[in-house]
Amino acid sequence: METYFGKEFEGLDEERLIQMIDRAHLPKHLAIIMDGNGRWAAHRRLPRIAGHREGISAVRDIVSAASELGVPFLTLYAFSNENWARPMGEVSQLMRLLGVYLKRELNNLMANQVRLLAIGQIERLPAPIVNLLKSVEEQTKKNKGMTLLLALSYSGRADLIDAVRRLAGDLQKKTVSLDALSEELFSSYLDTKAVPDPDLMIRTSGEIRISNFFLWQLAYTELYFTPTLWPDFRRKELLMALLDYQSRERRFGQVFNKKEAGSASRGSHHHKEGHDS
Repeated sequence: METYFGKEFEGLDEERLIQMIDRAHLPKHLAIIMDGNGRWAAHRRLPRIAGHREGISAVRDIVSAASELGVPFLTLYAFSNENWARPMGEVSQLMRLLGVYLKRELNNLMANQVRLLAIGQIERLPAPIVNLLKSVEEQTKKNKGMTLLLALSYSGRADLIDAVRRLAGDLQKKTVSLDALSEELFSSYLDTKAVPDPDLMIRTSGEIRISNFFLWQLAYTELYFTPTLWPDFRRKELLMALLDYQSRERRFGQVFNKKEAGSASRGSHHHKEGHDS
């Protein structure tokens, strides 16, 4: 059975969708697994790199739309640790496209007050890309608008292992105590220590899995799956996903009575711990 969302909004135009958005209940952190570039190209009998190029256009569109709407944090899962196993030529092309994107988009990031952060095992990237990322991070660090996180050479499991390694080092140095260990403390050792956990995670291309992405951070995240391939995921698709998110009741493991459920619906952001039932 297909598990896709937002279908009830497909017949509406972009202007109507924007009118329906409740800007007071946008996700504080939106994360996206950008999937389907290769299939987009294959459907058109084009080389895979053509799909990746068109995917860059989708990135520009979504970053711009999220920033204009007022989403505080946007994470794009751009390159996973597993992607290193792709053919060397494709990896080289992806790195080149990343460099082109960073150079071309710096002015737009500055104009829109977007701050860039790179997360993942960045040291595995080619040295010129690492230097370029650091340069853009430095130039945008004082921007006051949306924070754009690029997950590059990222793995959820690696993130957890690296966090454990850093925590163990601090325990050995006795800068933290074992008694002080909590979920909040552990979260401070993750790559996402500077941002809240995602409220909404979108995956494109029809795959219904999280593929080693934000394994800790997605504990109470709303998930949205769409068959749309990433190069075709544009502003209207984003608005549909946000409206679907705003229609959900977020309970975070709690059970509400009808009166309470009414106030908790449409994207409530009061996080509580517990098990869903």
